[in-house]
Amino acid sequence: MAYKILVTGGAGFIGSEFVRQSVDHSDWKLVVVDALTYAGDLKRIKEVDRDIRFHKIDICSKEKLEVLFKREKFDALVHFAAETHVDRSLQDNTPFIRTNILGTQYLIDLSLKYALRSFIHISTDEVYGQSLKGFFKESAPLKPRNPYAVTKASGELLVQAAIHTFGLPAVIVRPSNNYGPWQYPEKLIPVIISRALNDRTVPVYGKGHQIREWLHVADCVKGIMLVLEKGKPGDIYNIGSCFEQKNIDTVKTILKVLGKKGSLIRFVPDRPGHDYRYSVNYSKIRQLGWRAQISFADGIKSTIAWYKSNS
Repeated sequence: MAYKILVTGGAGFIGSEFVRQSVDHSDWKLVVVDALTYAGDLKRIKEVDRDIRFHKIDICSKEKLEVLFKREKFDALVHFAAETHVDRSLQDNTPFIRTNILGTQYLIDLSLKYALRSFIHISTDEVYGQSLKGFFKESAPLKPRNPYAVTKASGELLVQAAIHTFGLPAVIVRPSNNYGPWQYPEKLIPVIISRALNDRTVPVYGKGHQIREWLHVADCVKGIMLVLEKGKPGDIYNIGSCFEQKNIDTVKTILKVLGKKGSLIRFVPDRPGHDYRYSVNYSKIRQLGWRAQISFADGIKSTIAWYKSNS
């Protein structure tokens, strides 16, 4: 029998990669919802549109969601839908509170009401706050330091409350920084690529000494799919790559691959409360049989090639 999965935010960056990969799973039947905000794009899933059903629905529209839940009788939910850009959350956190907290609670309510067998909640390593050294395990306390991370942590806590209070069969996933094709050009890597391709200056916060752990989106999604199949309800899984470097080195790598000069770099005032470093221990998901397959050297080259062909 087909396993019917509702994918929220399926026209977003990571969600669309999940949709594209999941259609090859013969036992899965996908229904995708997305509000199609500025960061959503149906072109991301155009190649598989015959294999899925899509509905333009905001996850904060509980009545519309309930019609879908009642009709489709889902087995599982994979929840990607979120406001994700830290800079935007510093300017106005209202959409983040609405989508990441209220929208998540609506999905919890409906998943409990309609007795879903699995709820996969996609979070972020930013809920841990910054780490000057070492690696965050899943048991580490949550210490988010910007509005975006606070709303993601809040959504997680609502999921955990539903697990412990009502028995919601949920699993939480905390990936490190994703990159790859189709990412909206507001995050570091696509901003640098798109601006450098047009010989425009590339902005770097502070001196670019912030450290990030980079994970190719295709690897991340393989981890999420594995968690959906083998993850233990009530558990939390980090997904990382063990590759981390300073932002300035990431920028220089991109410019080198593009054959652009370092003179394009412009250091700009650092954003308020900018976390210095994120890095996770992902031994738990490795026990399920997952590990990153795409090196940063290969992944950044293929990502750059994609943006050059899809400007």
